[in-house]
Amino acid sequence: MFHKNIKLVIAALITAWSVYEFSLGHIMNGISILLLAGLFVFFYFKNEILLLVFLKLRKQDFPGASRLLDKIKNPSTALTQKQEGYYNLMRGIMTSQTNLTQSEKFFKKAIKLGLSMDHDLAMAKLQLAGIALTKRRKREATSLITEAKKLDKHNMLADQIKQLKMQMKKI
Repeated sequence: MFHKNIKLVIAALITAWSVYEFSLGHIMNGISILLLAGLFVFFYFKNEILLLVFLKLRKQDFPGASRLLDKIKNPSTALTQKQEGYYNLMRGIMTSQTNLTQSEKFFKKAIKLGLSMDHDLAMAKLQLAGIALTKRRKREATSLITEAKKLDKHNMLADQIKQLKMQMKKI
């Protein structure tokens, strides 16, 4: 809800309050307040709205996830670079049901900005490969599938990769 820099300022102020409590000899108060400061630092690195959107997407609540994403007005200033990548990934997932061209733009921007985990990057590339197949760009789809396969170290997307390869053989 707060801007990313405001979260750090609040964390610094709460940490100063914690140090003050420690100096008074109120150790438990200082520890509790320090944990509160840690919460703001955590939400600096993991945006609270994006975490809620992940939960909505797991429950297949696309309208609710879209409403939450709409609360982020200007993602380039309100989010860190990786968070903006995940923002675009989630926008791409939601628009892939209706508008493939727009979805492709979101996925490409998410890959350009970077994603923290390899399997998320593999999923974005796999989605792009599916879009490329529907647009009859077989060469691009093949390269994206091989990149996704390299990134998927735990074989979480093995079934989807097999399905895309089967579809590619039909084209």
